[in-house]
Amino acid sequence: MSGTTLDDYTGRYASRVHGMAQSEIRALFSVASRPEVVSLAGGNPYTAALPMDELGEMFTRLLQQDGAAALGYCPGQGSTALREALCGVMDLSGVRASADDLVLTNGAQQGLDLLARTFLDPGDIVLAEGPTYVGALGVFQAAQADVRHLPMDDDGLIPAGLEESLAGLKKEGRQAKFLYTVPTYQNPAGVTLSEERREEILAIAERHGLLIIEDDPYSMISFEGAPPAPLRARVERGVIYLGTVSKIFAAGLRLGWVLAPPAVRDKLLLAVEAAILCPSALIQEAALRFFTEMEWRQQVKVFATLYRDRRDALLAALTDYMPGSMSWTKPGGGLFVWATLPDGLDSKAMLPRALQERVAYVPGTGFYADGNGRSQMRLNFSTQSSESIREGVRRLAGVVAGDIELRDTFAGGSA
Repeated sequence: MSGTTLDDYTGRYASRVHGMAQSEIRALFSVASRPEVVSLAGGNPYTAALPMDELGEMFTRLLQQDGAAALGYCPGQGSTALREALCGVMDLSGVRASADDLVLTNGAQQGLDLLARTFLDPGDIVLAEGPTYVGALGVFQAAQADVRHLPMDDDGLIPAGLEESLAGLKKEGRQAKFLYTVPTYQNPAGVTLSEERREEILAIAERHGLLIIEDDPYSMISFEGAPPAPLRARVERGVIYLGTVSKIFAAGLRLGWVLAPPAVRDKLLLAVEAAILCPSALIQEAALRFFTEMEWRQQVKVFATLYRDRRDALLAALTDYMPGSMSWTKPGGGLFVWATLPDGLDSKAMLPRALQERVAYVPGTGFYADGNGRSQMRLNFSTQSSESIREGVRRLAGVVAGDIELRDTFAGGSA
């Protein structure tokens, strides 16, 4: 029968398929993308700020000069010239690397997936900040890992919480496979791990033999000076580093990289070849030309200035419209603000009412593996104009006020 919702293949699926779940963001996308909705839900870079005429000329030269090679296959590890250029990009943050130690991936997301395939068996424990990046949760859950969240505050991951978690695992007779962290302008919380805590986290990891996966997509999108140096800039052993061109060039290119020690690199390359044979030669050549022919550092500054102004608009609107019992982070870079609702309010339950008022956000539950986050929401400021952001917050504030009234009415009635 055509169009049936029954699944004739239920008994054939691998066990890991049952750990896959649709993310909060994907579920929102079809509604939040409607033109009448002010979406504070996404996480897209504002690609309209790119110099399209210059990019058009760059792509034309690419095809005229190297089109035949760029439209063919390439080695599994990818272009040596691009890997050398990416080493130069990382060097600006203090991360020293050899091109031989880079594996090019289809976005940093594929890098996460390859690392999960390489390190995780079902039931293995992964430590991650609470909240953490929703895409990483999807990868770890698909690998049937047991994600244990660690506490954060405005200075990032709390070292004492990591120490306590590791001690608890030791009592269980278990060990975490790795710590996954986004230490700089974290997604979704927007906070940055402080300089002092970076050293503490590294010391704890060394003491316990804990591998760290450092995801660093946002550190170049800085609003107030340079952020603390990445963890991988401080130590080479025990830290695997993920990078991406999504935030400094274009997310649609789907180009990222993993910086890993040789033994891990070799296994990742086998996984790349099994999954996609080789990365796109065309995309690699476009990225290489972006880094070698265009004023890419100036473009990053354009993005950072634009996002800073929009962050300021979001923070000002939250201050002007939201009740004093609500709080939020104040990111020094990146794309996100993490807001905590007044007591008794549920961001997931509130979302349908917000969509009715033509404003969207991501409920905090999407960033936890354990059901937490109902009192939080992620707000994005990269894609909307300052005026639209203010209007979106005004609409959202009306929804919050309505839920506060409902809360107080029912609380009074049950007293």
